[in-house]
Amino acid sequence: MDFIWKNADDLWGDFKHVDFGKVILPFTLLRRLECVLEATRDQVLSTHESISGQGLDEDVVLRQISGYPFYNTSNYTLATLGGSRTRQNLEDYVARFSDNARVIFEQFDFAATVARMDKQNVLFKICQNFAGIDLHPDTVPEREMSNVYEHLIRRFGAEVNEAAEDFMTPRDVVHLAIELLLDPDDDLFVNNPGLIRTLYDPTCGTGGFLSDGMEHVQNLRDRYSVAPVIVPYGQELEPETHAVCLAGMLLKTLESDPGRDLSRNIKLGSTLSNDQLGDERFHYCISNPPFGKKWEKDQAAVVREHGEKKFEGRFGPKLPRVSDGSMLFLLHLISKLETPERGGGRAAIVLSGSPLFNGNAGQGESEIRRHLLENDLVEAIIALPTEIFFRTGIGTYVWVLSNKKPAARRGKVQLIDATKSFTPMRKSEGNKRRMISPDQTRQIVEAYSAFEPTKTSLVIDQEDFGYRRVRVLRPLRMKIVVSDEGMSKIVDDKAWGKLTAEQQAAWLAAIGGHAGEEHEYDWMEAFVRSSARKNPALGKASKPLIKAFVAAFGVRDPDAEPVVDDDGDDVVDDALTDYENVPLRTAIDDYMGAEVLPHAPDAFVDEGYCDGQDGEVGVVGYEINFNRYFYQYQPPRDLRLIDADLKAVEAEIAAVLLEVTE
Repeated sequence: MDFIWKNADDLWGDFKHVDFGKVILPFTLLRRLECVLEATRDQVLSTHESISGQGLDEDVVLRQISGYPFYNTSNYTLATLGGSRTRQNLEDYVARFSDNARVIFEQFDFAATVARMDKQNVLFKICQNFAGIDLHPDTVPEREMSNVYEHLIRRFGAEVNEAAEDFMTPRDVVHLAIELLLDPDDDLFVNNPGLIRTLYDPTCGTGGFLSDGMEHVQNLRDRYSVAPVIVPYGQELEPETHAVCLAGMLLKTLESDPGRDLSRNIKLGSTLSNDQLGDERFHYCISNPPFGKKWEKDQAAVVREHGEKKFEGRFGPKLPRVSDGSMLFLLHLISKLETPERGGGRAAIVLSGSPLFNGNAGQGESEIRRHLLENDLVEAIIALPTEIFFRTGIGTYVWVLSNKKPAARRGKVQLIDATKSFTPMRKSEGNKRRMISPDQTRQIVEAYSAFEPTKTSLVIDQEDFGYRRVRVLRPLRMKIVVSDEGMSKIVDDKAWGKLTAEQQAAWLAAIGGHAGEEHEYDWMEAFVRSSARKNPALGKASKPLIKAFVAAFGVRDPDAEPVVDDDGDDVVDDALTDYENVPLRTAIDDYMGAEVLPHAPDAFVDEGYCDGQDGEVGVVGYEINFNRYFYQYQPPRDLRLIDADLKAVEAEIAAVLLEVTE
């Protein structure tokens, strides 16, 4: 990383620290591309001159010569730009890249950066610095280069794009997710040499997941006569990180199709509102969407698709709250999996803990979980250690999804507690103080593959995550108490305020004659109606006025008889209405008898509170509570041991005080 700091030193003073990333990141990409093209540069230039104007498809010819899906026809390199016309020559150099490479620098607004550097008289110096660094893949392998990009974005990325570092996935998490996704299909690769599979990331960032997936199958070369092929696809919202991903894809070639430009598979734009691969389905999907990020900018398009297409589109179930769009990416991934009729697909997605349990029964988040579980799309959920991301220490989870579950996994969900599978880092990187080592990655993947119950791996029937949220009602039990408190309440009621001053005075006199008395609930209505008939000065005994008197002088009494309406049905006490989550496997009557009626014998279930899908009593909900399944009771320490510790501390304090007084 020394060359990064060398350039930062040279920029210091002429550029603010917050602007370093706008310079260093695109120059790093430029030098990387230049190093790759260096071996064929002279041949590309001579061929360009010889075929120019002959009507040939120059693009096809020059790609074949460069050995990559891009090329450059400029006479310049970073080393030969010169010191007098550096800006003009650099602009010419970048402009002569093929279109698919030139767009990288356009997305960085590189021309504006170069103009500013020229004005500050640092352009030539920076060009010379980068010209002296060998960034060829033979010298700096892809994984190491990814670490360089990661460092650049973490160190300077927030200045290029404020969101860049917030949602960047650490390499160890990338590797674990890819292994969980691809490792189970090793037998498929063995039995089908040269098998071609597609890998899609809708939030691809700099392309870490895609590169790691391709590397996974490349590592199988020694095991198979013909290695499998992973063809990457992706979409990214931010132009700068999209540009980094494009550069990485330009340097990749497929043995089965060496001339293919993989960068064309990487799209720019919001996946939620503008899916640019809408007609495509993939064998593998993977994503680490932003944690807790609002989706209000995509809201109009998402709501429209939900309303128009329902389950024919991506967002069939109810939508989650606009405050967090991560569950929309869950639905999006499912919609992008290859159909079961064509072999099906698998997905892995890294999420925070919220999608496991947020939202009540019937709300968007719960309905999304319901859709996934009732359609048997969740294979496993792995709880990861805390403090493994750069900008947050929260707990995270890898969801493994599939629409082609093996027979043994059907109807089941595997929960893996990998929260203790970490290695402390010698030096923290932001909030990242822990990493998942290669050995720990292998242990987690083996636990997933084994699909066996252990202390850290549980196999749960998917129905066990479900429940019915039933509304439990209680009858109103109330008596009438004529008190000063009631008198003060009645004067604040709207119905009371509509009376004339004379009527109010007459009513206060009438009710005051019963001060201190207690009566049954029905007494108040009879009293008001009777009093109004006997004394015209009181005015009409309207229903609002009767309700006002009941509200003012009514006092709840658990020993009173239930209040009934005109039809003889119990009046519900809204203040005592409660909700119970009844497990799907438990009959509601059995649950009420065991959990509710022993404490509230008069409680009953609201038969009109039903599920919108199956019409049965109680709204169906789903939640996945890891703590419930993996919690281990830790008994408190013996009081005698605690007392001994306290006495020891007291003795130490006394000894210190004695030294001070002496």
